[in-house]
Amino acid sequence: MLRRAFRTALRPVRPVAGRAFWRRWSYLVGGGALLMPYWFVSMAAVPALRLGATFTVALCFLLPPLGTFVTGLVPAVRLLEGAAAKELLGGPITGLATGPSRTWEDRARTGLWFTLHLHAGVVVSGLSLLVPPFAAVLILAPVVRWDDDFLSKSGAPDIFPKWPLPFAGVATLAAMLAVIMVSGTVLSRLAPRLLGPSAADRVAELEQRAVRLAERNRLARELHDSVGHALSVVTLQAGAARRVLDHDPVFAREALGAIEESARSALRDLDHVLGLLREDASRTAPQSTLKDLDRLLERTRIAGIELDSKVGPEVDEVPAAVSREAYRIVQEGLTNALRHAGRVPVRLWIGVRGDRLEVEMSNPLGSAGDRAGRTGGGRGLRGVRERVTVLGGVMDAGPDGAGRWRLEVTLPLGMRP
Repeated sequence: MLRRAFRTALRPVRPVAGRAFWRRWSYLVGGGALLMPYWFVSMAAVPALRLGATFTVALCFLLPPLGTFVTGLVPAVRLLEGAAAKELLGGPITGLATGPSRTWEDRARTGLWFTLHLHAGVVVSGLSLLVPPFAAVLILAPVVRWDDDFLSKSGAPDIFPKWPLPFAGVATLAAMLAVIMVSGTVLSRLAPRLLGPSAADRVAELEQRAVRLAERNRLARELHDSVGHALSVVTLQAGAARRVLDHDPVFAREALGAIEESARSALRDLDHVLGLLREDASRTAPQSTLKDLDRLLERTRIAGIELDSKVGPEVDEVPAAVSREAYRIVQEGLTNALRHAGRVPVRLWIGVRGDRLEVEMSNPLGSAGDRAGRTGGGRGLRGVRERVTVLGGVMDAGPDGAGRWRLEVTLPLGMRP
């Protein structure tokens, strides 16, 4: 019970005892110290103008805010104030990016912040210097007789009771701490608006994040399509070679050669993707296009797939971007057939009709294919759809009602995304 009562009594002073309070106090006191040169220059320069008492006092009070605002227009001030606010103020500004001012809007917001920081700081600094001694005098008044000489010399009677003075001293200290707490809280909440990124900066950051995400998705598709297809083909080829190794060594030798070629191709693709991730141009290899389609189809046939393919001669002339994506689409379509339907006959037609490249692929549905048809495909089909969408094409995939899985893709040669 006593411990609970003690904790309850200390609850109001916990914010003052925390590290965040004193960090904010030091930030405000630092601002007050930075304001002093502006006041010294103002008090030294303005009286020399001999403008009269009224104008002199007015200028002495107007020049420091104007000087701090102009100083805040310097781009580096935003960087320094942002770093100090993150370290000492804390709050929402901690998670935001701060840097030098890039636009006049940023400079104006920094000038306003610098003015608020320094003038709030000078108020807190003044209170921190004056209030503690004054409060100490009030708290010790009932037990110290240092006011007797003052009252006797001035002739003022000692008629006021001294017992309320300690309470007044404590109240004065509490008021000073409240001012510091409120000032720090207000500045911490204003910091994101005045020192944080502007609306244009946030839009630019979102655009950069979207570009990075799109690049990561593109690399993920490249890795999935190339390495996934190679692993699927290698798995079937290794299984076929193992089954016929004893009675058909010639076919087993061809299958092992195809495995080696598939692995080399997968390594090249993997090295290409890793080179892009490392931004190393020397490690990036040219990507496969429709000109390399014959080699892909041959590896698929060696894996034991009965592949009926018709490729129009004009596909070698399609734009490079469309050719690369179409190659990956065919590769993923073959991979899906291998994974979900097994070693079933596959029909492939790819050619140019008008201003569009068309790809049609179909295969009988196996047990796994039935499952794929029910779920709408896996990550591979999503990757195909993403490629088609980027190029502004049309894709249709699913069972055709006649016991076959069909993939149809149409890509505009003009790349109208």
